[in-house]
Amino acid sequence: MSAELTAQQMRQSYGAQVARRYGMIGVIATLLAISFFLDVATGPGHYPLSTVAEVFLDPLSHGVRLKVIVWDYRLPVAVTAVLVGALLAVAGAQMQTILNNPLAEPFTLGVSAAASFGASLAIVLGVSVIPAVGPLLVTTNAFVFALATCGFILLATRLKGVGSETMILFGIAIFFTFSALLALMQYMASEDQIARIVFWMMGSLSRASWEKISIGALLLAIAIPFSLLRTWPMTALRMGEATAESMGVDVARLRVEMLICVSLLAATAVSFVGTVGFVGLVGPHIARLLVGEDQRFFVPLSALVGALVLSLTSLISKSITPGIIYPIGIITSLIGVPVFISIILSTRREKLS
Repeated sequence: MSAELTAQQMRQSYGAQVARRYGMIGVIATLLAISFFLDVATGPGHYPLSTVAEVFLDPLSHGVRLKVIVWDYRLPVAVTAVLVGALLAVAGAQMQTILNNPLAEPFTLGVSAAASFGASLAIVLGVSVIPAVGPLLVTTNAFVFALATCGFILLATRLKGVGSETMILFGIAIFFTFSALLALMQYMASEDQIARIVFWMMGSLSRASWEKISIGALLLAIAIPFSLLRTWPMTALRMGEATAESMGVDVARLRVEMLICVSLLAATAVSFVGTVGFVGLVGPHIARLLVGEDQRFFVPLSALVGALVLSLTSLISKSITPGIIYPIGIITSLIGVPVFISIILSTRREKLS
């Protein structure tokens, strides 16, 4: 009788835990919807929220001018902020899981630095990695270099004796290498070219377009189900490589699969908006605090938190000084650095205890 009672209590406890996690996802999704609407409603022209809502539902309800402002300028920026935030956060969540390191994300592993160098190569020398890309020269170069960097990290996983810590060191080496090459490009550049490089590196949503949004949405629609199909082996991997292998998980293959997914997500996000640091760190960190390591909830919540962080960043960038839009990369770094330090300190305390 007592055993049956204990089993029933465990089922009830588990059910309550699952309900709480779904509730967390619902809360973050609601906050994201509010932030998204406020982002669309905020801009140099001040319009009542009710007016923006009406134009959002019926584009021509207040004339062509307001339709162009909301649908052609503000809405692509707001949607891009949500998509890029989700892309970076999912990439960060997957990186942290397969490397078993809470500090791993596209920015800290040198992917953003590689993309910046690719962009500067196009800006300063006009060199295109892929010929005949036309106006997409900078974006294409950034994407190719970011993807190649992830590919290099992927190849490093195949080397004998290379563990997660060694891969982090590879990422740090890549970061400093491309930072040095980027400095070389800036030294060779004219004043106008330097200004373009610096603006690209600061991160901006002004390059948003519906074509980029469709690409990002397609990738996200593939990546999240792809991750959810591997929730059990990914959760097992968080218990340690030896534990995961004892449960029948092919750790090497899982890492390769997830790194390919990470490569596409990170390269696409960085090539769209430039260098945006720490979103891939903050999103998964907050999600982990809220729902733990269960990948069924961790991955979707990471995407929602990352989207919320970048959506709020977009809103803040337009609200600090009326008429001026600040680069989002500056704001995300100011948010991310304290979180980065707190993770380092908490990790150190866990090792000492």
